[in-house]
Amino acid sequence: RAAEWQLDQPAWSGRLRITAKGKVAFIKLEDKTSGELFAQAPVEQFPGIAVESVTDSSRYFVLRIEDGNGRRAFIGVGFVDRGDAFDFNVALQDHFKWVKQQSELAKEAQNPEQGPKLDLGFKEGQTIKLNIANMKKKEGAMGTTRPRPTGLGGLSLLPPPPGAKPAGVCPPGERPAPLPAPTQLPGTPITDSLLSWPQPTPAPAAADVWGDFAKASG
Repeated sequence: RAAEWQLDQPAWSGRLRITAKGKVAFIKLEDKTSGELFAQAPVEQFPGIAVESVTDSSRYFVLRIEDGNGRRAFIGVGFVDRGDAFDFNVALQDHFKWVKQQSELAKEAQNPEQGPKLDLGFKEGQTIKLNIANMKKKEGAMGTTRPRPTGLGGLSLLPPPPGAKPAGVCPPGERPAPLPAPTQLPGTPITDSLLSWPQPTPAPAAADVWGDFAKASG
């Protein structure tokens, strides 16, 4: 009980800091001017025996301090401001919450198959609805075959016979035929930047294009 302490005449006053090294938190009591360490309490578990709150106040605690040589002592500490006592509690809770999360992650890394499995199966009576927009089935669109290309008069186009030479390709040992020399227009010299081109021939009449097909009865 904090009421049994001599609160008006504390044996020591200074500042309190909480540090952490690995999983252990250290409550350090330091001189508020020089920063010299007065005492420290290692905390391996919270709540635990290393830090205990009193029964009659939320601003006072009992710390188990250690000197590093095996000697321990219990002392009472208190905060003037209630908000500082609240921050003291929250800092310890956050540290050991982080320790617990790290321990769980380490266990999952060692045994990944023991983690919770995601159940993607359908339950009994469960249904699913798919809404696919702009998908309309046309009549006769399914099951139709693509017609083969045909030539004039309804005749099928046949592939070239074996051994035929593709256009523009010369067999080994043969040279391509030389291109005809350009025709020079009267009074116009042929230079590298100006070449004369043959005039296009007029298109034949419609009757000449169709020829005998225009006279066929069918």
